[in-house]
Amino acid sequence: MEKLSDKEIKFDANGLVPAIVQDAETKEVLMMAWMNAESLRLTIKTGETVFWSRSRNELWHKGATSGNIQRVIEVRVDCDADTLLVLVNPAGPACHTGERNCFYRNFGE
Repeated sequence: MEKLSDKEIKFDANGLVPAIVQDAETKEVLMMAWMNAESLRLTIKTGETVFWSRSRNELWHKGATSGNIQRVIEVRVDCDADTLLVLVNPAGPACHTGERNCFYRNFGE
């Protein structure tokens, strides 16, 4: 598998890239969050997901307060280098509501 450096990632005008988080074992999509260059670097360095919180304008180590950390197995980059897929082993629910994933609601009638 081809490897890219963080310098090849296409961050948006705000310096962010979407990161889709997927359970490495079940392949269930758990959540989507944003990463900047620093959170991506910390994710790789620590082996746990670190994101950029747009609402708080700060780094966010997933599970730092809840204990629901996500141990990183692999970080993949899509063909355009503008979206990340983060494969994890989750220690608990991904959603702040307590749901296993953030996609527990349906849209439409």
